[in-house]
Amino acid sequence: MKIGLIGLPLVGKTTLYNLLTQSDAAVSKFLTGKTEPNLGMAKVPDLRIDWLSQLFKPKKTIYAQIETTDLPGLSHDSASGSNAFLQNIRQVDALVHVIRTFEASDIEHVDGKVDPLRDFNNVNAELLLADMDFVEKRIQRIQSGKKVTAEQKIEQEALQKYLQALEEEKPLREVILTEEETASIQHYAFFTNLPQLVVINVDETQFKSGNYPNQDTLEVAVKEKGYGYLVLCAEMENEIAKLPEEDQQLFMEDLGIQEAGTYRLARSMYELVGLISFFTVGEDEVRAWTIEKNLEAKKAAGKIHSDLERGFIRAEVVAYHDLREQGTMNRCKEKGLLRLEGKEYKVKDGDILNIRFNV
Repeated sequence: MKIGLIGLPLVGKTTLYNLLTQSDAAVSKFLTGKTEPNLGMAKVPDLRIDWLSQLFKPKKTIYAQIETTDLPGLSHDSASGSNAFLQNIRQVDALVHVIRTFEASDIEHVDGKVDPLRDFNNVNAELLLADMDFVEKRIQRIQSGKKVTAEQKIEQEALQKYLQALEEEKPLREVILTEEETASIQHYAFFTNLPQLVVINVDETQFKSGNYPNQDTLEVAVKEKGYGYLVLCAEMENEIAKLPEEDQQLFMEDLGIQEAGTYRLARSMYELVGLISFFTVGEDEVRAWTIEKNLEAKKAAGKIHSDLERGFIRAEVVAYHDLREQGTMNRCKEKGLLRLEGKEYKVKDGDILNIRFNV
């Protein structure tokens, strides 16, 4: 999965990026004019993988990963092209929109005052303007050609519907296209079509109290748009992550944190995009694989290796919670919890698969 971190300057995006990717990218308390993104891979924490590794003691343990792009803070004039670096995330699977509610005397807000609802609306307006700019230029390119093909006519019809929606300040995910129109623009990526997870970056006081400015109105606005929603204190989470593992749980308990922010964010992203994890296990390797919900077993096997999909016979399947309860694969077999499934079986989150195949 690929995600793009977006938001205004000085809201904590890079702090969150460092937390996710275990990086040490420079964090500033003032505007720098930076236009280059940070790029990194974020491990998807999974307590199930931790337990499976303890059980099988493999040579390698491989977690799922999220390709993460941390964009510089957006300005308020993308229509002029000053936010050209937005193009770095046109091909992501989802956006993580970081909104600041924390107060800090040494970090000024770019608009003078912390107002999360205003920031939410402003950033989404920039995404809408960026889509409009792309659509207008594509329509102009088609119209300026010597000859408009039948395929381009269909594309132009789709783009005109998109342009009308954008001019009415509607996100593109609300536009209904015909199958032909959808196919004609399938290679293009639009920001207002992407799933979005809104991350509210609070300070420690706000985190402990469970309250922040404009909370009720912002939650309603996010819900109305159908976006995901998560509250965390990136600075505090980062400090905890730097502690020795034996101390992390103690600090989390003292602060009333049930799960680390990285766990909650990864789970929220998977739910938002419609992804799940299945596992392969053994003495050589315990590994998490990321797939779409309701993917059939044969296609899931292809995520491991194309030969497994091509020569698929059956999948041996046991649910993680059953293995956890029974303690061993042999016990699962004795209880009838390890079963054989055919190619049309829809893999479930937490399934442990062993693919039988013949090529």
